[in-house]
Amino acid sequence: MSTREDAPADRGFLVAIIFFILGLGTLLPWNFFMTASMYFNNRLNTSEWSNGTVTTRKEYYFNNWMTLLSQLPLLVFTFLNSFLYQRISEKMRIAGSLVFILILFILTAVLVKIPMEEDRFFSVTMATIWFINSFGAVLQGSLFGLVGLLPQKYSAIFMSGQGLAGTFAALAMIFAIASEADSESAALGYFITPCAGTLLTLISYMLLPKLEFARFYLDPKSKSYELETSSQLLSTDAVEVTEKSRDASNGSVANGNPNKGDNDASEEEGVKQAFIMLPSENASTQKSSVLEVFKKIWVMAFCVTFVFVVTLSVFPAVTVDVKTVYRGKWERYFIPVCCFLMFNTIDWFGRSVTSVLRWPSKESRLFPALVVCRVIFIPLLMMYNVQERHYMPVLFSNDFMFAAVMMFFSMSSGYFVCLSMTYAPQ
Repeated sequence: MSTREDAPADRGFLVAIIFFILGLGTLLPWNFFMTASMYFNNRLNTSEWSNGTVTTRKEYYFNNWMTLLSQLPLLVFTFLNSFLYQRISEKMRIAGSLVFILILFILTAVLVKIPMEEDRFFSVTMATIWFINSFGAVLQGSLFGLVGLLPQKYSAIFMSGQGLAGTFAALAMIFAIASEADSESAALGYFITPCAGTLLTLISYMLLPKLEFARFYLDPKSKSYELETSSQLLSTDAVEVTEKSRDASNGSVANGNPNKGDNDASEEEGVKQAFIMLPSENASTQKSSVLEVFKKIWVMAFCVTFVFVVTLSVFPAVTVDVKTVYRGKWERYFIPVCCFLMFNTIDWFGRSVTSVLRWPSKESRLFPALVVCRVIFIPLLMMYNVQERHYMPVLFSNDFMFAAVMMFFSMSSGYFVCLSMTYAPQ
């Protein structure tokens, strides 16, 4: 949405800061679960001595299940959110989702100190991941609808906050490792952090209606967004109605019936008056259906979906199992730095670049072509030193080459996602 001339100023950029925090809060829970995979794997994949050798009692494949049970509810509830908004109020969807996410993270933090059998702990953790991402999908969809009512730059700010969420989680993990505290204390502090972040997000959302700039765009009584859209539709359609009526009038005179031309002129005025009265009398007829909207944005919707499909196919399920060729202290920091911190930092940078550079253009065929070309990252990252492996050979084992590929992988992910989301409302 473009900025209205009569809009008040965003004093102190408070609305921008709040939407940055809201963006941060939407992906903070998922990123903290994702970067804590080492904690969950260590707690689940316990070893025992058998015939003089160390063997794992049971392999849970936590990273694979985590990816599946996080993205499946994200897909389902993002679709359901298209219907929930008509039955559940915006405040209930956003504030309610944040409250439930906060409760689930408190539960996760409490479980750090509770001894539990591996199978039960795995089941509870998977259920927690499912519900956190279900509420997260409703939260994201609702906030994207909310930020779409504001000027376009606020969408970029919101998505920059989302990009920074992963960086924040990766830094928290690195600090937890560097503290050299016992695993339980480090994990407890690690999971308390997103509880505080989610609480801050909830407070920020509650403060939003108190700001004049936010009320101007978001207050349903003002109807600023609908009026602007309706005025644009009115000006376009009114011209069409006028031209059609003029053509009908000229045709009547040409056919030798001047009185009918006068009648058509009166009818033309009536048509325009009826059209002008239409928004107040039957506003619902001007609302585009979901199908009509999808026909206009399907290319951008495909681009967003395909970028996430490629990204989540290998990150973090595959990239988290890449092993460094160097031994020692660096081995503990390799995945937090080269996988999580690098991906999230460069992804955030790619999202931020779209505020100053937008290439290719929305109409360019090169844009979806470049998005599809990202599929090359799937086999490429699988050729690195991913352990354990039984079939495919390791073609690249150098840490610096892995870091370089992760830079291009994450940069293209953030850039194309944010660019697609920016182009879609236009």
